[in-house]
Amino acid sequence: MSLRLAHLPGRLAAGALILDSGLNKRNADAETAAGLHGLAAGTYPEVADMDPQEFVKNLSRAEIALGTALILPFVPTTVVALALGAFSGGLLRMYLKTPGLTKEGSVRPTPDGLAIAKDVWLAGIAGGLLLDVLTPRRRKH
Repeated sequence: MSLRLAHLPGRLAAGALILDSGLNKRNADAETAAGLHGLAAGTYPEVADMDPQEFVKNLSRAEIALGTALILPFVPTTVVALALGAFSGGLLRMYLKTPGLTKEGSVRPTPDGLAIAKDVWLAGIAGGLLLDVLTPRRRKH
């Protein structure tokens, strides 16, 4: 299935932001790596034993790959929608599971949680792309 023109704004917006984030993490200092690793390890215990610098390098590579895939028009929308959905789901899980990021008894963000809560728009883009691809088109007669 070819790329629909309507997919471009969401793919480019999300792709550019994620690609930039990955590029910025390539040479993260030890303090930044430790902070990102600590935040992730609180939600994903399987990363707790990883070296923080190695964790951030892997995160950087994943963000660069996802951002690039979103921007490149020949990567199928279904593929990037599923990848973006998984990525944003991981971010939202971290937001919901990390103490202090949501208000008590609510999903509403605290000031500390706002930066991650805003990633809900990535899930919205992924869902919109996937729905558009999976919804049958009616032919005009």
